[in-house]
Amino acid sequence: MSRTSGATPDSRTALRVCPLCEATCGLTLTIEGTRVTGARGDRDDVFSKGFICPKGASFGAADGDPDRLRTPLVRTDGELREATWQEAFDAIAAGLGPVVEQYGPHALGIVLGNPNVHTMAGALYPTVLLTALRTHNVFTASTLDQMPKHVSSGLLYGDANAIPVPDLDHTDHLLLIGANPLESNGSLCTAPDFPGKLKALRARGGTLTVIDPRTTRTAKLADRHVTVRPGTDALLLAAMTYVLFEEKLVDLRDLAPHVQDVEELATAVRDFTPEAASEACDVDADTIRALARELAAAPTAAVYGRIGSCTVPHGTLASWLVDILNILTGNLDRPGGALFPQAATDKTPRPAGPGRGFALGRWHSRVSRHPEAKGELPLAALAEEIDTATPEGSPVRALIAIAANPVLSAPDGDRLDKALDSLDFMVSVDPYLNETARHADVVLPPPPPSQSAHHDFAFNTLAVRNQVRYNRPAVPLEPGRMAETEILARLVLAATGMHGTDPSAVDAMVIDSTLGKAVQDPHGPVHERDPKELAAQLTGESGPERRLDMMLRLGPYGEGFGARPDGLSLEKLLAHPHGIDLGPLRSRLPQPLKTRSGKIELLPAPIVDDLPRLRAALRERPAAIVLVGRRHLRSNNSWMHNVPALTGGTNRCTLHIHPEDAARLGLADGAAVRVKGAGGEVVAPAEVTDAVRRGVVSLPHGWGHDRPGTRMSHAALDPGVNVNQLLDGSLLDPLSGTAVLNGVPVELAVCP
Repeated sequence: MSRTSGATPDSRTALRVCPLCEATCGLTLTIEGTRVTGARGDRDDVFSKGFICPKGASFGAADGDPDRLRTPLVRTDGELREATWQEAFDAIAAGLGPVVEQYGPHALGIVLGNPNVHTMAGALYPTVLLTALRTHNVFTASTLDQMPKHVSSGLLYGDANAIPVPDLDHTDHLLLIGANPLESNGSLCTAPDFPGKLKALRARGGTLTVIDPRTTRTAKLADRHVTVRPGTDALLLAAMTYVLFEEKLVDLRDLAPHVQDVEELATAVRDFTPEAASEACDVDADTIRALARELAAAPTAAVYGRIGSCTVPHGTLASWLVDILNILTGNLDRPGGALFPQAATDKTPRPAGPGRGFALGRWHSRVSRHPEAKGELPLAALAEEIDTATPEGSPVRALIAIAANPVLSAPDGDRLDKALDSLDFMVSVDPYLNETARHADVVLPPPPPSQSAHHDFAFNTLAVRNQVRYNRPAVPLEPGRMAETEILARLVLAATGMHGTDPSAVDAMVIDSTLGKAVQDPHGPVHERDPKELAAQLTGESGPERRLDMMLRLGPYGEGFGARPDGLSLEKLLAHPHGIDLGPLRSRLPQPLKTRSGKIELLPAPIVDDLPRLRAALRERPAAIVLVGRRHLRSNNSWMHNVPALTGGTNRCTLHIHPEDAARLGLADGAAVRVKGAGGEVVAPAEVTDAVRRGVVSLPHGWGHDRPGTRMSHAALDPGVNVNQLLDGSLLDPLSGTAVLNGVPVELAVCP
């Protein structure tokens, strides 16, 4: 920390990586006493180099929100009341234990929201909790946005977390489908200043193509904008794949030794001609052919698809086809194409060779028999798993929700709202008493971000440049608060029959287990060494820091406990407060491949089995009006609506509708519109705009802050409506269990 020039004697600055979106920009915080009073971009940050967005600039307001809970809440006589930490964990041990003892581990459900991947605690402890509890009822936000990409990567590469990202700084041709990074700041592609990178692409003579039914800020920047019909992304990509084969444009380049099933793939896509796909996609055949030819002709190119192409009926097939196009043009694992990042805390790289592969459906949900994917069940199925009895198995009777608000984020929040009320016991780890946490018997509030250490475990595995950064807390932990890492460690102990054990035991257990395995690995840097001697070398002021030090030392850039003296360790990272640049993304194949064949398997069986459903979609006729979502630069799902600086202006919950559709329905700008879907109806003000194509309306995600019993005072002033209430949860991508949130048929009516 340093003094701020011209400020009060108690004023200082501190560095902090922003945890409010996936861009992970470095911030310089101004702190008065123990309060964050300002935030600006850290110009010396090795990754973001001073870039900042409105969310980062509002870090202080989000950090100091007076509605953040400061003490635990425990339900007594039907009401949530402030309690001590001891009382809270006593109640958890007493509430969860009997449920598991009487009904078994699967009577307990776990819900993880996406804020978990923005904190060290969320990265380090939920996996320990899941391993100990052994429940199959695991639900996360992944089945509301990104699970199709995990499944397609698992099937192609044998590793669900092997997700290639576009080499934004070097590509000559970038094709975005269902992505709006000028609003989202990037997703499954960690890239500070995504807008600047797209402008730099254009400035160096590159081409930007955007496929999106909305004229987003990103689409306005494009050389070519294709307004595809929502939900038909996979058909369009399949038709482009057909063109590559038909016109002999396939060129695997250096990928050829690592790929199998090329000829079989050509046969599998032969029905998806541009002419066949054109009517369904509402994109003319010549445009489809041009998209494929331009991609193949570019010196380097990358295709990148995100939430708009994932949360649709064929989300996994669309995600698979994104990578297929990168592979068939020889642009996978190639500078300027799409490459596999390598984070500093990744496991020690193993020699290339066949792996265990990736399997789907190892178990199924109890009610609708949805197959698991990556160890998770569809979040859309949570309500029925609580409120529906079946002859076999117990319903979910107790729930642990960590940084999750599924009442707003999952389909049919009204049903889930009622289901949560019927639970025997519920725990919520959340800084707010929100629409989901209000049902809990115990609420455990983590401290504000300024009072927590920070390292991006998840996002560095998706970063467009390899780098590593770590921040200790910028502000001391406020009296009466508990560190989020300790909260989750104590939760692990209370939920697994070890209540009262020192929470440091959780970190010690993980360290002992990890080092015990590491010394048995003949390919690792500590083979046959003494794990106790290695543990004694770890540095850090806490268990989480010791775990970070261990992961850095064992990782691909690590010093290996002395085996590579110039490598990384926590001590070295602390000496570089702006981070350490580990260089541009590099070609890594075949090392990332974990398929049983040891190759990229272009046509795995689950994909083959799902292709007939996509062929049938060629003959489907669209509904008159379909719904899509949208994001805003000043929002992140339902997190940000309680921060006054991030709401208002264009960040409003309005229904975007094309002028011709509005005229046909007799809708004036600002008029109240009733929107009806399979799960219910909502009323929202119309915003007439040509930013959406004809036949498409758009409502933003994360609103609906009007339920009683919450403590989010600013959000309640302009609550908006919950777009997911229009869904009944029955529409899912069958391979990934991801809810269909885009391209959903709706009916509109003018309110009297």
